[in-house]
Amino acid sequence: MQDITDPGSPHDYTPQTVESAAQQYWTAQRAYEVKEDPSRPKFYCLAMLPYPSGALHMGHVRNYTIGDVISRYQRMNGKNVLQPMGWDAFGLPAENAAIKNNTAPATWTYKNIDHMRDQLKSLGYAIDWSREFATCRPDYYRWEQLMFTRLMKKGLAYRKNAVVNWDPVDQTVLANEQVIDGRGWRSGALVEKREIPQWFLKITDYAQELLDGLDTLPGWPDAVKTMQRNWIGRSEGVDIHFAVEGEVEPLTVFTTRPDTLLGVTFVSIAGEHPLALKAAQGNPGLAAFLEELRHGGVSEAELETQVKRGMSTGLNAIHPITGEQVPVWVANFVLMGYGTGAVMAVPGHDERDFEFAHKYNLPIKQVIAVSGDDAQYDPQHWKEWYSDKTRADMRVIHSGDLDGKNYREAFDFIAGKLETAGKGKRRVNWRLRDWGVSRQRYWGCPIPVIYCAKCGALPVPEDQLPVVLPENVAFSGVQSPIKADPQWRKATCPQCAGPAERETDTFDTFMESSWYYARYTSPGANGLVDARANYWLPVDQYIGGIEHAILHLLYFRFYHKLMRDAGLVSSNEPTTNLLCQGMVIAETFYRDNADGSKDWINPAEVEIQRDDKARVIGAVLKADGKPVQIGGIEKMSKSKNNGVDPQAMVEKFGADTVRLFSMFAAPPEQSLEWNEAGVEGMARFLRRFWREVITHVNQPDHPEVNLAALDDGQKTLRRQLHETIQKVSDDFGRRHAFNTAIAALMELLNALGKFNDQSDQGRAVRHEALETMVLLLNPVVPHVSHTLWQALGHKQTVLDDQPWPQVDQAALVRDTLTLAVQVNGKLRGTIEVSANASKEEAEALARVQPNVAAFLEGQTVRKVIVVPGKIVNIVAG
Repeated sequence: MQDITDPGSPHDYTPQTVESAAQQYWTAQRAYEVKEDPSRPKFYCLAMLPYPSGALHMGHVRNYTIGDVISRYQRMNGKNVLQPMGWDAFGLPAENAAIKNNTAPATWTYKNIDHMRDQLKSLGYAIDWSREFATCRPDYYRWEQLMFTRLMKKGLAYRKNAVVNWDPVDQTVLANEQVIDGRGWRSGALVEKREIPQWFLKITDYAQELLDGLDTLPGWPDAVKTMQRNWIGRSEGVDIHFAVEGEVEPLTVFTTRPDTLLGVTFVSIAGEHPLALKAAQGNPGLAAFLEELRHGGVSEAELETQVKRGMSTGLNAIHPITGEQVPVWVANFVLMGYGTGAVMAVPGHDERDFEFAHKYNLPIKQVIAVSGDDAQYDPQHWKEWYSDKTRADMRVIHSGDLDGKNYREAFDFIAGKLETAGKGKRRVNWRLRDWGVSRQRYWGCPIPVIYCAKCGALPVPEDQLPVVLPENVAFSGVQSPIKADPQWRKATCPQCAGPAERETDTFDTFMESSWYYARYTSPGANGLVDARANYWLPVDQYIGGIEHAILHLLYFRFYHKLMRDAGLVSSNEPTTNLLCQGMVIAETFYRDNADGSKDWINPAEVEIQRDDKARVIGAVLKADGKPVQIGGIEKMSKSKNNGVDPQAMVEKFGADTVRLFSMFAAPPEQSLEWNEAGVEGMARFLRRFWREVITHVNQPDHPEVNLAALDDGQKTLRRQLHETIQKVSDDFGRRHAFNTAIAALMELLNALGKFNDQSDQGRAVRHEALETMVLLLNPVVPHVSHTLWQALGHKQTVLDDQPWPQVDQAALVRDTLTLAVQVNGKLRGTIEVSANASKEEAEALARVQPNVAAFLEGQTVRKVIVVPGKIVNIVAG
């Protein structure tokens, strides 16, 4: 018998005392620091690193708790588990906060890191803090700079002009989401489209491998792989050259539908296309239109939703097959940065082109029909002209030699004809574009390039790395401090030793997050990674939101292949398995302001009103008792003020309770609705479990379980125990269905509460069940498990290599079975039969069951179906 000797009543569960003691022990033991150990199977579990925004939110808690449950489960199964943590510390939010708080971005960032680290530790995560880093530290980003200089030398990093959103007041490039109604989000200035030099990485060189690699990732969600396939966007088509009257160079377009070439009635080009710029020189109206387009969007998504606008250039292209004149128009939906900046328009079979042609009264021709439908154009049925190239009954019409051919036949015919005439060529095209890594912002990793008037752009010599970003700066947000500092920009050309200047652009922050997972494997390495990387990589379980499905996860895969090709890692993909957790959502409340805006009120400040049937009928503000409006249930966010402070929840309920609710309230891939009543329910469960253990250990000692001496009740509890081990093991290890695992443990606790057997064997079975529950709950509630394991008489802690419980197959064998009994398909009763009962015995017992017999009275039994171990179905009439 053992008692708990914590201060206060030994029978009370006090989360703060329990959690503080456990965390102090783990820290003193350096419990979660790991080394490479070839004698043990490794398991690398990684949740996406956080941005140090100031404080954890519930999305963080859910994400990192999922990772911690998986990590602790794998550790108990004998794996050498690595679970690290770091900080994605560069980026625009730090600059915004610096302006708002009149401080340097570095000061704000490091303060937030310290606070959030303490919060993570308070939640008891099994993190190897010895590997921690912040991506804004020179000892991290120097290796990223080294990699970039080597990519420059291999031709995989290059500089070219690109069209960007330019804020003329703040003198900076804006991301698409920072342009609001055509104006800069901060300055309010009209945004311009400007062509400026940008640095790129040649991700397109890896397009096919990135596409093919998705087929090697069965542990990734299909939704993520589909999004990546669509983003990479492989398409087979033809480059078609249209001669232009009066021009030497042809106008080239790419199309996947050369079978519709005879339906071309105009060609659309981007406002930045050289032909448009040339035509505008003698056309003031066109020049004014191009100036308007300079204030338009630069993303495909934005262009898809805006009203289609255009203007004729006055130029004519020559159709490569018919020789007819085809007018060239500038259109606001064509981007210079995508493809050739020119599109052949087939308005009879493209909705966007139809809208444009209809607006500007341009010809529309039908050249595709289905099942021989070659009716003339009818404005009411134009959509019927659209064709899917996969349809077997689709045929080309009104196209001369192409008439009657299907898509594949027409494709091959046109491609061959154009290639023979030197007017086109088959080509594989990719929607994917090279990764633009330049940002005209201060708080980022300096791009390690030197510009010399004589020698051009050169990589900074490796022995001069890192190029350090100054942190103690005055930051106004109008101009980057490194752009404004001539001393920082000053450099010496590494080739001719003449005067030169440093690059003042900084890297896109996706650069830091594209290789951070590898750096964790090699702390202190004199390079990006060292030999330790190949022990740990690839990551065994990666966890993060599906909002990162395309950009981060695609760059992450690309960078891994760059490291592989540089000889740094041996694997082809960075992670084997990916889990995308759902959002944390909560109710919203508000009051309407006089100006039509809404004043959002935090749920903690609101009291819900219910009727006598517990239905919600309203809500009032606690402060004044007056009504507030109930909004929808939405993702927790600052904008809707419906976030819940994790620290407040930990202080009120304890970390284990918060962890338990986060895992129980919903499957990990689904949205979790925050509900404080649900959190209180988890707290009650832990108190019940605590009392059950403490009551047990303060009773007389128990003997070992004697399997030969168990009665039916003891066997039943023991069978439920081992069924629970079986389910929880599968739910944690394979299915990641943490909510159903916890539900099974709740059912087991209910069974224990009803098990009032005080015999020696009864206490022995109870002891086995409580010990096992402690171990099964340990991945989710490690603080409680740490304490109760010792209370149950163990000198070592759960952490000291205590193995995961194993199923006793013999305990699962049932002496009797409960069968449902149906009469004509409706449940009329249940029967208990021996496990080896025959069908005849089960039928006989079912017939005499009183309720069954009542429904059979006066009926003739026509058939009896017995499904062994499950059901007896009697068909009567």
